[in-house]
Amino acid sequence: MYDVIVVGSGAAGMTAALCTAQHGLRTLVVEKAEHFGGSTARSGGGIWVPNNAVLAANGVPDSPERASTYLAHIAGDVPADLREAFLDAGPAMLAFVCAHTPLEFRWVRDYADYYPEAPGGQPRGRSVEPLPFNTKLLGEELKDLEPPYVPTPAGIVITQTDYRWLTLIGRHPRGLVTAAKVFARRFLPGRRLSMGQALAAGLRAGLKALNVEVRLNTAMTDLHYENGEVAGITVGDKLILAKNVVLAAGGFERNERLRKQHQDIGAEWTVGAEANTGDGIEAGIRAGAAVGLMDDAWWGPSVPLPRGPYFLLAERSLPGCLLVDKTGRRFVNEAAPYIDVVNAMTGDTWLVFDHTYRSRYPFCGLPPRRPLPRRWRDAVITAPSLEELAQEADLPELLDTVRRFNTLAYDGKDSDFRRGDSAYDRYYGDPRNHPNPNLAPLTTGPFHAVKIVPGDLGTKGGLRTDTRARVLREDGSVIEGLYAAGNTSASVMGHTYAGAGATLGPAMTFGYLAGLDISGGTR
Repeated sequence: MYDVIVVGSGAAGMTAALCTAQHGLRTLVVEKAEHFGGSTARSGGGIWVPNNAVLAANGVPDSPERASTYLAHIAGDVPADLREAFLDAGPAMLAFVCAHTPLEFRWVRDYADYYPEAPGGQPRGRSVEPLPFNTKLLGEELKDLEPPYVPTPAGIVITQTDYRWLTLIGRHPRGLVTAAKVFARRFLPGRRLSMGQALAAGLRAGLKALNVEVRLNTAMTDLHYENGEVAGITVGDKLILAKNVVLAAGGFERNERLRKQHQDIGAEWTVGAEANTGDGIEAGIRAGAAVGLMDDAWWGPSVPLPRGPYFLLAERSLPGCLLVDKTGRRFVNEAAPYIDVVNAMTGDTWLVFDHTYRSRYPFCGLPPRRPLPRRWRDAVITAPSLEELAQEADLPELLDTVRRFNTLAYDGKDSDFRRGDSAYDRYYGDPRNHPNPNLAPLTTGPFHAVKIVPGDLGTKGGLRTDTRARVLREDGSVIEGLYAAGNTSASVMGHTYAGAGATLGPAMTFGYLAGLDISGGTR
């Protein structure tokens, strides 16, 4: 008999387990996959938690009132008590993780909130990321860590902070300096991990120090009940008893049936972990739980490459490219938050850029100037002139669109979609490109059109929970002994996305709140 079973070993689940184990409860983590870490280990590892100690140490001004104003403005459809529970507990959660794991964090300097000009928004950003993590602290558990979404050569460790400047390696001195720093890390003693790999490894190291087992290849098949209350889980024909269960098994992004049912989209364009098939959500529904936001996801424009979708982050913000619809018309600020770009898409979409853009900036992991691989031919059309590109891609209005776009780029002011006006846009812009770091004309062939699809980092909908992460029925009553956090729960962000790490920050915070409620602990 366990006091707590946590289903899922991403950041939400491991934070919950860390909290209960630290309070002396017998805790077990079960993981369906053969590796621990889930989508956390595949992520950038950023954590969006306003008013935290890392920000304060860096002199970043923030306050609970300012953060509350911001979330109320952008996520006003979310119950106010949930928003406030996140904002109130988030700083304590981060301090708890720092105190009970080997993890250390730093501010991702100037990575603006996604709506920094909104009331309470932060142009300098609220996101923090883990410092590179020495794998010696994890020991033999390292072999069980979920691999990263984009693998890097052995010994190469890239942080979120590095990534911004590496996109400008061909344009800015800081790009070269950053590249040199990244290369120099290869010679540090011991192997290092960064981003989501570091976060997942650090949390696992904290659990290891408390002798918490993370049982891999262990798929929950259902919840177990006694006297109408949750009393454990079943794994195949095996029963594991527990007084409380925390469902933190990710979303349903890999479940074709659920995605078609709720979102009218398939599962082929997600970058979420393979094991995220909605097991926790469906078990909660069978227990009588209410659900919310099932039609939504952490959307992002992606390129459907042969090895899988590539989630576009910096590429669409850099000058010299534009997004067009199936007619060749521009329809959105290309540098807008990725969730907004996908919400603006209405069908076939293309990212169009010229030779100058390709010569200056990396694209989908390729360094500048390297030809786009022939194996990408199903996603890329290349032509020596815009006229030929428009014809081959069947984009009848492309020429007029580019003429208009080029006029705006020369003026440095996007009066159509305001690209470059926001501090968020400019974060991934090119500061050496004038007068607007996000705008440059398309003038030099060959020209490229790259197919864009509505990808995602995971689904956003799931079980409804209260301020203590307890799972709720439709009538608002609590299902005793059952908790949910992370993408298994309906997000506190509602239909929006506050800033980099607004997936992991709330996931860890509500995992922490679940742990506190179960253990009777205090912050």
